[in-house]
Amino acid sequence: MDCFIGIDLGSTTTKAVILDGQGRIVGRGITNSRSNYDVAAQVAKQEAFTSARFELLSRELRAREGISESERERLQSELLAAYRHELFLGQLDALEAHCRNDLQNPRFADSRRELTQALEVILQGIREQAKAIFVAESVARSDFFRDIAGSAFIENASEISRGGGPAFDSLVGMFDRNIIPVENQPESRGFEELLMAAYQRLPGDLREGHAGLAELLKSIAETELADVRTVGTGYGRVRLPFPKDCIRSEILCHGLGAHLMFPDTATVLDIGGQDTKAIQVDEQGVVTSFQMNDRCAAGCGRYLGYIADEMNIGLHELGPMALESKRRVKINSTCTVFAGAEFRDRLAAGQAREDIVNGLHRAIILRAMSLLARSGGIRNEFTFTGGVGKNPAAVRALREVAEENYGKLILNIAPDSIYTGAIGAATFAMRDMAGVKAGQEAA
Repeated sequence: MDCFIGIDLGSTTTKAVILDGQGRIVGRGITNSRSNYDVAAQVAKQEAFTSARFELLSRELRAREGISESERERLQSELLAAYRHELFLGQLDALEAHCRNDLQNPRFADSRRELTQALEVILQGIREQAKAIFVAESVARSDFFRDIAGSAFIENASEISRGGGPAFDSLVGMFDRNIIPVENQPESRGFEELLMAAYQRLPGDLREGHAGLAELLKSIAETELADVRTVGTGYGRVRLPFPKDCIRSEILCHGLGAHLMFPDTATVLDIGGQDTKAIQVDEQGVVTSFQMNDRCAAGCGRYLGYIADEMNIGLHELGPMALESKRRVKINSTCTVFAGAEFRDRLAAGQAREDIVNGLHRAIILRAMSLLARSGGIRNEFTFTGGVGKNPAAVRALREVAEENYGKLILNIAPDSIYTGAIGAATFAMRDMAGVKAGQEAA
């Protein structure tokens, strides 16, 4: 199958999208951007290829007679959950290896035995918890190993420390020191090996009830997926290992991507990890004007990440917490440097953290509204993209502030809006090859 690939290398996450020859999305991949952009691009692309193979499996199962829709969906859901479980356990094994090697440092000579025993208990607890996390049709708390493993690691480390074990900081320090090399380490097992391991995890009735399933999975794993052209974009696009003619502006990619997802889009607001983009597009998705924030990360996802770190919670927990707010709190500064100090001062003054966090979300949106105003305002339809689009409190604040300033609007937010830039890049890749082919035919 011919594949046209778009990679959006953001400051916090890297996304990849694969289109087939008909322009249909067949694969998506996402990973942390890490400090190594080349590795991030490679991992996201590999994730997208994995997603594409599962899409091929879905097509094959649809074409088979005697399989009901509900049975097909159950089989796919169980297999994908088992695959993710296998992948997670492989990364957990890598984390254990790095932690054990870390503990060989002479500075841990006096505490090595105690820390090693605690590490074994923590990891065993995570493996047991993973059985409940990676089940069919469950909603993942995060897309990333760092978040899932980190949350479980902290929970288990806290319990051990309260029980008289090593200090909490010493235990969590092991995770913090070793998570980056784990993220930068590619999975040692290939797709086919992981897929067949996942097959063995399937409930017995699924394995026995589908004759030839193992052979079908091997065939899917061996199917050639040809990378015809890859186009890169995003905050770190200059780091992508592509020729210059395979790199596109993130403004153009986000404008086109939003248009493809919602054809009547006129205004686009994209809030990513490091920057915010206000974009106006015409009826074909061509950018007519835009504004971006300055180099400061205020008003972006990085700002929310800083607040989550200040509160010692996961970034994905901020939005739901803000939705519990009972009163509006006005935040005076959206500066990332001073946000922590203002947060602590307001807590000390007795304000509820739910109200403060809600105020922080509104402050981010108010900052974005100034960009929108300078780009030409908001015109219907209004499309919100980027990772912050998954934050329910940010979405609520955007609806409120947009309506206050522009009246009732159609606000589009796709579940996979974080892939908007990658969709635009993949479409440029497909159009580039169509142009080359047309030129060859004309010659």
